[in-house]
Amino acid sequence: MEQSSASTYNIPCHDIVNTVEFCPYDWCSTLLAVGTNSRVTIYRCRFINEEDEGEESMHEDFDFKLLIDIQNGCPVRSLSWSPVTSYKSYEQLDTIRIAAAGSDNRIKIFTTDLVEGTEAEVLEGHSDFINALTYNPENGDILASTGDDYTCRLWGNDGSQQACFQLSAPGMSVCIHEKESGKVVVAQKNGIIKMFSLDLQHQISSCDCGISPLMGIDWCREDEDIIGAVAGTEWLVFQLSRSSQPLERRQAHTDGVRDIKWCKSQPNLLATSGRPGRQIKVFNTRHHQVPLNTSLKVSYGMSWHAQLPVLAVGGDSQVHLYYIEPARQQT
Repeated sequence: MEQSSASTYNIPCHDIVNTVEFCPYDWCSTLLAVGTNSRVTIYRCRFINEEDEGEESMHEDFDFKLLIDIQNGCPVRSLSWSPVTSYKSYEQLDTIRIAAAGSDNRIKIFTTDLVEGTEAEVLEGHSDFINALTYNPENGDILASTGDDYTCRLWGNDGSQQACFQLSAPGMSVCIHEKESGKVVVAQKNGIIKMFSLDLQHQISSCDCGISPLMGIDWCREDEDIIGAVAGTEWLVFQLSRSSQPLERRQAHTDGVRDIKWCKSQPNLLATSGRPGRQIKVFNTRHHQVPLNTSLKVSYGMSWHAQLPVLAVGGDSQVHLYYIEPARQQT
């Protein structure tokens, strides 16, 4: 059963959205970062869940608040939240820290308390387009980035480059898992997924999609043994401890895939984007259901809420939010 193409909620923005990123940490899951052609905007999103008596469906009320606009000086292409971020937690002052990769091949780390001002630290080293970046979710001591210069670079808290892994093709995605914080996984455009040791600073394993271009990967939050990938026209699932070959693969988008994101609250759901047009699909890996199949005039970036089956998709001067209804149990 497919969901209606209409988004459940929308957040208006000042410009075309290039990337979106829900804060992945449970203690500040209400935060949503939006990257546009000139700035990073932080919103607080509130979902009120109410179970209808005698019904399995969920009704949700929603509101949002713009917390801060941060000027970036160039288009924002990728975002990653630091785990030092806190928002009204433990009765401490708010701390927002987020890394933004810009079209100028530089990374800016913004830190703000939402009151006194914003500090920006600039990381330079990439010689070509930066496609992705991610913080170590365990403690934020490492920021990993990868791009078209055939490198994956590791940055310390002091802004210095800690390591540089040479790749054999452009790096399209990079992931670090909170349960595997000593490893970093990189997707190469030629179809190879490589895993590196952060401590030993060398490659320890790889997987081969068998097709290219490999456009993206995502590490399943609930199961550190599972990685999803999109390559060619398919999505693929790898079980790292079992084989370097795909455990499962399905057709995703007939004219090519672009991105993949695992749902953080329901690990049987994954979202993909691709062509023709600007399609967005959500797949159920346990069934052949497609809970969402829609096309947008403009779509850049996808991100799942940390605690709810809510998918954010960047659009034309707005963020589209889709609430994915839980699948009914088979009787």
